[in-house]
Amino acid sequence: MSQMPQQAALAKCPSCAEPVESGDLFCGACGYDLSVVPAPPQDHPTLTMTGPAGPGDGTTWPAPDPTASPAPHLPTDLPGTDSGGAPLSGQGPGAVAPAGQESGPVPGEAPEPPHESGPVPGGAPSGGETGGGHSSGTGVRFDRPDEPDEYPLQAPDPRPASAPADPAQLCVACRAGRVDGDGYCENCGHAQPRERDHVERESGPVAAVSDRGLRHHRNEDAFAVGHTTLPDGTPAALAIVCDGVSSATRPDDASLAASQAAGDTLLAALPRGTHPQAAMHEAIVAAAQAVNALAEEPATAREHAPHQNAPACTIVGAVVTPGLLVVGWVGDSRVYWVPTDRSAPPARLTEDDSWAAQMVAAGLMSEAEAYADERAHAITGWLGADAYELEPHTASFKPDRPGAVVVCTDGLWNYAETAEEMSEVVPLDAAARPLHSARVLVGHALDGGGHDNVTVAVLPFPAPPQGAGSA
Repeated sequence: MSQMPQQAALAKCPSCAEPVESGDLFCGACGYDLSVVPAPPQDHPTLTMTGPAGPGDGTTWPAPDPTASPAPHLPTDLPGTDSGGAPLSGQGPGAVAPAGQESGPVPGEAPEPPHESGPVPGGAPSGGETGGGHSSGTGVRFDRPDEPDEYPLQAPDPRPASAPADPAQLCVACRAGRVDGDGYCENCGHAQPRERDHVERESGPVAAVSDRGLRHHRNEDAFAVGHTTLPDGTPAALAIVCDGVSSATRPDDASLAASQAAGDTLLAALPRGTHPQAAMHEAIVAAAQAVNALAEEPATAREHAPHQNAPACTIVGAVVTPGLLVVGWVGDSRVYWVPTDRSAPPARLTEDDSWAAQMVAAGLMSEAEAYADERAHAITGWLGADAYELEPHTASFKPDRPGAVVVCTDGLWNYAETAEEMSEVVPLDAAARPLHSARVLVGHALDGGGHDNVTVAVLPFPAPPQGAGSA
């Protein structure tokens, strides 16, 4: 906006510095004669340095000395090599001009005949330099040969034909290309299965299989299997299955840490004579501590990623001896008992820590209604630093007949929920061939849709003598 002009400042008396009015001849304070005050010096404006100096512009600046600084270096003054180690174009022996000299012809000598070369591709030649040779004082060369429109590809490596590659390093899709360090085929680009996408393991009489499923991008399940001997010499077999909570951070790490800790605890406690049910309780506590340790991170980590929560997983396990079957769990993974004589009734040996189980226990819904609800699989118990309270569940059973114990995540029992449905899909020879049976059960889940990771462990009951395994 417009502003009012400001009034000029009043003059001051040179003697007493009191202000005086315009037109006063004497100072009203000290009587100083104002007519003898000298006029202010003339203001000289700042001169620009872009135009020629005019008369009276001040100091005359000397002309620059051409010998004051050395001539600038040109790109062709310095030797170089390409990626193959050969000299760059025009930089063979003796082609490098000494520093401080022009790269053109030496005065007094016949000029070098121009190289045969056409105009610069994609544009008209500039400065009359169509014949090639060095450009005048620019250091740019125009004597390079024309580049082809297409470059020939490197010939294929003949070594695979003479020395077949390790089958483990071949692509599972095309079976021809090698797998690079990032897990992709160099031939077709297909991503290779990761180590935990499908895992099979057998330990004495117990076996387990874990698969990523058909919908998940990774396998967040984990398991541990083993066998040992009790102090009296009788055999014992064990299986631990953990399911990572997908809504938590690093669920795959949580399930792996929990299964390893629980399995190691059981293998250490049982040979010492610890009762299997007490050993199972200790194993679940150890698993919880291992998962809690994953949440111990620097304080700054939460500041950079405040949306992350503590790693978490569920756990279920079983220990079989010649006369005792012990189970333990926290969460919604399950243990089923399937007798070899299918005329005897099967049974589910665990109760879910879930919303659906609470509704059924409270009598508010039937089991069919509760598990049909979208909130059915919301768990109320898990392992993790943010769990409400650790409440390991353990139970002991003494079956009166031989059979198979199925330990699994909901990736399987979603497709065989009741004990009767599970009994129908478990092979008749499950106790004798646990690894084969685990594969069959995983295949059943995949055939049903494979919406989740699926992990299954199969143990025979009673525990067979040491050395007995899958047939």
